[in-house]
Amino acid sequence: MIPFLDLGAATAELRTEIDAAISRVVASGRYLLGEETEAFESEFAAFAGQAHGVSVGSGYDAIEFALRAAGVAPGDEVIVPSHTFVATWLAVRAVGAVPVPVEPVTPWLGIAAAEVASAVTPRTTAVVPVHMHGHVADVRGIREVADRHGLVVIEDAAQAHGATADGQPIGRWAHATTYSFYPAKNLGALGDGGAVLTDDAALAHRIRSLRNYGSPEKYRHDVFGRNSRLDELQAAVLRVKLTRLADWNGRRQGIAALYARRLAELQDRGWARLPADNARTESSWHLYSILVDGRDTVAADLRRRGVQTGIHYPVPVHLTPAFADLGMARGSLPVAERIADTTLSLPIGPQLSVADAERVARTLVEVSES
Repeated sequence: MIPFLDLGAATAELRTEIDAAISRVVASGRYLLGEETEAFESEFAAFAGQAHGVSVGSGYDAIEFALRAAGVAPGDEVIVPSHTFVATWLAVRAVGAVPVPVEPVTPWLGIAAAEVASAVTPRTTAVVPVHMHGHVADVRGIREVADRHGLVVIEDAAQAHGATADGQPIGRWAHATTYSFYPAKNLGALGDGGAVLTDDAALAHRIRSLRNYGSPEKYRHDVFGRNSRLDELQAAVLRVKLTRLADWNGRRQGIAALYARRLAELQDRGWARLPADNARTESSWHLYSILVDGRDTVAADLRRRGVQTGIHYPVPVHLTPAFADLGMARGSLPVAERIADTTLSLPIGPQLSVADAERVARTLVEVSES
């Protein structure tokens, strides 16, 4: 069986360095908000070309804290993609705001400026574009809309570590960029974690306070914060993995290019739709997701033939019970619903061999012909 993602292989590739990093933390006697965390925050911010990095307990917390630090308040409206992981909407709800979904222009390139502009109301205070599957959303255009209306742009880059636009790391056009370090991410911890990157020193200061009980210094609590801290062990592991991120993303890009060549015929004959960047961006290729009718049957057939796949995400956020109060019945967001019904993710981890990627493509073509 070719696994969808082999996390064990990723750890094994760096086992010597990871063991040394963990031993260093254990010996230090400092396990929270110490030198490893500070070093990782600085190194990750430098990697992404931003001035400040603030680590937190999860990608969800990163979005929530960025919204809160930017002044988004209860009753405000926040524009979000209709097609995304539920955490994007949950973070908006966590600050008491109302998620206002906008349909994506394509499943991979997310929401665009024109659609965002049409959703702005007097209650809108922020936009959260998501770089779905690692593909870069139209943040430049969205920022232009935001500036016209006085809105804050908070990027959800949980799947886009190392993605670029116009040859530069993402983050140039947002007020803050949020990341997840969930183990399966391109830059994944051996547990959970997240971060906010920003060029705004005041925003970074507020997020540091929010992650630590609302405390900018010990026993002083200025705001209602929470305990959401990346621990020193995870920071040390992430420092090791950060040194390999560009190489690992390059491997993902190579697999994506192989799939694009080998699977082009499926798109040519209308059996499946393949993902693609636009001319100005380069994806981190967190996922390689195609759209195919009869997705569940195709996935089962691939598994029988020795290829494991993933489904991201089978239930649109507006149809989850958590958001039933918004009153969005099936049919209200047809693009998101269509994507949820047809998305199928192929193996694309950096430890996937070229031979196995060739086998995945060959097997999918066989399934399409059966």
